[in-house]
Amino acid sequence: MIDIKLLREKPEFYRESAKAKGVVIDTDHILELDRAVRLLTGEIESVKAKKNAASDAIAKASAEDRKTLIEEMRAIDQASNTKADELAPLEKELRDALLRIPNPSLPDVIIGASDEENTVLRTVGETPVFDFEPKDHQTLGEHLGIIDLKRAAKVSGSRFVYYVGDGAMLELALVDYGLRLAMKHGFVPVTVPHLVGAKSMEAMGYLEHGGQDEIYYLPKDDLYLIGTSEQAIGPMYMDEIIDAPKLPLRYVGVSPCYRRESGSAGKDTKGTIRVHQFTKVEMFGFCTPETSVAEHEAILAIEEELLQALGLPYHVLNICTGDLGLPAAKKWDTEVWFPAQNRYREVTSTSNCTDFQARRLNTRYRTGEGTAFVHTVNGTAFSGRPIAAILENFQNADGSITIPEVLRPYMNGKERIVAA
Repeated sequence: MIDIKLLREKPEFYRESAKAKGVVIDTDHILELDRAVRLLTGEIESVKAKKNAASDAIAKASAEDRKTLIEEMRAIDQASNTKADELAPLEKELRDALLRIPNPSLPDVIIGASDEENTVLRTVGETPVFDFEPKDHQTLGEHLGIIDLKRAAKVSGSRFVYYVGDGAMLELALVDYGLRLAMKHGFVPVTVPHLVGAKSMEAMGYLEHGGQDEIYYLPKDDLYLIGTSEQAIGPMYMDEIIDAPKLPLRYVGVSPCYRRESGSAGKDTKGTIRVHQFTKVEMFGFCTPETSVAEHEAILAIEEELLQALGLPYHVLNICTGDLGLPAAKKWDTEVWFPAQNRYREVTSTSNCTDFQARRLNTRYRTGEGTAFVHTVNGTAFSGRPIAAILENFQNADGSITIPEVLRPYMNGKERIVAA
């Protein structure tokens, strides 16, 4: 949520910032609501003051005057109730409107309408050259017996997957390696609830502008299945004040993630690139405004360290405004080369959400002058897509897969995955 005081001062800035993210907001109407709410709130406070004065007068009045004063008190009560009834829907309308205003991007973010205007910051690693026609990860995984999409579809429907044998071991190896790498850089491991309440999910900024269409919701319980452990880690400090010396607080969460993929009809129907459930290792940090840029850069460095250790060729994308989403003020993606598709595909991302989520969560830190909102940053250490990238990049002519050296200790020293 943005600071309404700043909206009053710079409505044009927030209007243009939202437009850069493809969102239209009516700042004039929002400010009219704000004025109406403040006016009614002032009137209610005035009525309360009159009520307090009347109560004092009744206590001191004679029996003869008390009856008249009580009648006046009732009239004041009625006026107060009327004002409160007028205020409630206006407050809700104003809050809903404020929740729909995106987090403005940082000044160095490229203005662009879609992902086609994202720019490559750097490319790292050489793409593999094969003396045979490279196969896609699904073909490889099914040949090796480590990916089973057909049985998953039988059990759960399309876009689900079983990782079997060495496939499961490879997933767990990547989870363990990603977790330990994040821990090496000061992130505290945490396992999280897979279901979060409506207040928490709303506060994280994922329900507005169609975001709710991507999230599984259990209406009977008013609970949401998380699409990333970020959505469960962020609310840990909801309505709390953190002592400044404790910042930054760095956590790395391990969880399954659940996504409806409602906007992906016809996209990536083959393989495991876009599935409804996958395991993810997610880094999340609470920090001061002065350090959020450095914390964001540090998370990107960890993501790159992981990809370099695995030996996967990748590039880093600087994400433009139109592809940022509601909470992020700046975002980088890493995309890994997929030989069978002859293209780079996203495998991790990292975002600086500044104080946007913290305002909605009411998460602050204590300063010498009082309290201020923390900044939040997040980034992926591992998700399911690197499994597919490893299969495609390290395939051999016989259909076997060479396991990246750093993962072999997690796979009992095995060097290759071969068909049983």
